[in-house]
Amino acid sequence: MSIRTERVGAVIQRDLGHILQREYQHDSILTVTKVRMTPDLKIAKVYISIFAPQQDTDNIFEYLESHNADIRKKLARKVQNQLREVPELHLYKDDTAEYVNRLEQLFDQIHEERQEKRDSDDQEPSTDKE
Repeated sequence: MSIRTERVGAVIQRDLGHILQREYQHDSILTVTKVRMTPDLKIAKVYISIFAPQQDTDNIFEYLESHNADIRKKLARKVQNQLREVPELHLYKDDTAEYVNRLEQLFDQIHEERQEKRDSDDQEPSTDKE
């Protein structure tokens, strides 16, 4: 990526994050984790992390996608002095946090199983003959 695409991506990530937090964050935490720009700066691939305990994150993501045009207009107002054209926003659900949580659960499960095995090995009487 060129310096220009990285800078534009950073501006969009910052301003889009503010918009989502102020106007679209209802009972959930929305974070713009990454923005990747195409070389012609026409398309921004926006990765959004959604933390919503007790809620379906797919519904929240669909809500954001359905309001994509409105989000883009609000972004245009924020970056009007910095960008000539506001790129088309392609939203992607960033499930990295879910993946990390699943890995942590698996590691905890392995740890517990090993601990249980050690405990059961320690409690068995030794059958050594003297």
